[in-house]
Amino acid sequence: MEEIEITSWMTLDSIKKSKSAEIVESVGNLQTDHSMSVFCVIEDDFLELCYSDSATNCLRRYDDRAEFEAALEERKEEEGEAPYEEDEDRDYDEDEEEEEEEEEVEFKGGEDESEAY
Repeated sequence: MEEIEITSWMTLDSIKKSKSAEIVESVGNLQTDHSMSVFCVIEDDFLELCYSDSATNCLRRYDDRAEFEAALEERKEEEGEAPYEEDEDRDYDEDEEEEEEEEEVEFKGGEDESEAY
């Protein structure tokens, strides 16, 4: 990864608005946070445009797509935008059905005992 300090948001905006720039994703929000990263691809270059209202702005260039995607995921985690990882095998509807069946069995068991007396 290479990093270049940028002094002006206008420079970053120029890169972002370039016709050849493909915006992949934006992470963060300058309205609510103090920084925002825009991940984009220009030809064979994988770039992160880092906007900041308190620190230095910068342009980061990644060597390949894997490094670029890893940085994107890292930024999402830092900003709290990473998706919540949930147990994919868990079927909540199935659990509710099992609980209902267990309650029915307990209820029927109670009736059978009262009839025996």
